[in-house]
Parts: sequence; structure tokens; C-alpha cells
Amino acid sequence: MSLVGKKAPLFVAPAIENGGTTTELNLADYVGKQEVLLFFYPKDFTFVCPTELFAFQSKLADFEAKGVKVIGISTDTAETHWAWLNTPKNKGGIEGVKYPLVADEAKTIAMNYGVLGGDYNYSDEGELIFQGEAPIAYRGTFFIDKAGVVRHESINFFPIGRNVEEFLRIVDAWHHFEEFGEVCPAGWNKGDDAMNATHEGVADYLANH
Repeated sequence: MSLVGKKAPLFVAPAIENGGTTTELNLADYVGKQEVLLFFYPKDFTFVCPTELFAFQSKLADFEAKGVKVIGISTDTAETHWAWLNTPKNKGGIEGVKYPLVADEAKTIAMNYGVLGGDYNYSDEGELIFQGEAPIAYRGTFFIDKAGVVRHESINFFPIGRNVEEFLRIVDAWHHFEEFGEVCPAGWNKGDDAMNATHEGVADYLANH
């Protein structure tokens, strides 16, 4: 089920930040203070994942300027995160990524956000088994407002990389709605006309676009 409009599941988990500092990241620390862009990725030392992590890093200053904290998360261990962050880019690493990478080793965070690639169940013999694609996270992305409510979510299958620019657009659209009370039509970008959420507002917008 979608988490949009609901409170984001809170968690406390180990994270590696600034390329090597180990911390305990508590999502509750941001509630009431800062918006969060939380993104799940499948696995360290893989192929599409580093392109996404570097894409988020390249736009990190833009997210921060909008008051948004970027947090990455996978089901790898903190030690694997540390190793990947300290491996040079030309050797398959992500050296230079500065935002925190959370270690969801127990896979409970991915399960709570609905992005784990399957489910655990019991076989006819009573053995715990995994059923699904793989016991790692899909490419889930969640924009969480200051009140801790999810305002956007998207989930991609493993081979499909994300467009980071779209999440900046989502943030801008939410900020526009909060500031002006106007809704943002299809393809809206910051600086474009928005519209009032009334039949008259829609008619006026469509008549001029």
C-alpha cells in the first residue's frame, strides 16, 4: 500500500556519512525540523547504483538549498558502505559521496517502506523462506515533509535508474503549494504558472495554455 499522505515509518540505524564517519541515524531527528529525500537502492558494489548515488551527490547542494536532507539506504552492512565509500570511482567505488548511507542490515526498514523485493514466509515443512525477486531493496524514493508525512513516493524495478531532476521538481512543486496554495499541473516546473484548485481555476489555466 502507498505511504503517500501517511506518516513515514521511523527508524534508527547505523549510517556512514562524509565518506567514513559512522553514526546512528534517527529519522525522528528531522521531524518538525527538515524535509527528507529518502532513497533506497539495491546493493553496494553494483552497476546502476553508483550512477544514481553520484547523481544525487551532484545535486546535493540544490537539495540542501531547498532545505531537504538527502539520505540513501540499502540492505548492506555499514562496513560494506564504508568500503564502497572509500573505493575510488575508477575502481567501481563511490568515493566523494557525502550524504549518509543507512545500513538496513535486518531489512526491516525496506519492509516497512514496502520496497523489499519479496516477502518471508514458511514452507510446508515449517522452514522460513524468502519468496520474490531478491531480498534487497527496489529503487524506492520518498519525499517526507517537515511534519514527517510522505508527500511523494516512487518505486523502480532493479534495472531502471532514477532521474534525480524529477525529485527536485517534486520538492519545488510541494514548496509552491505550501507557499501559494496553488496546485501544479502536468509538466510544471518552478517559475511556471500554477492554478487554483477550482473548476474555474482549471478552466482559466487550460484556456491559456
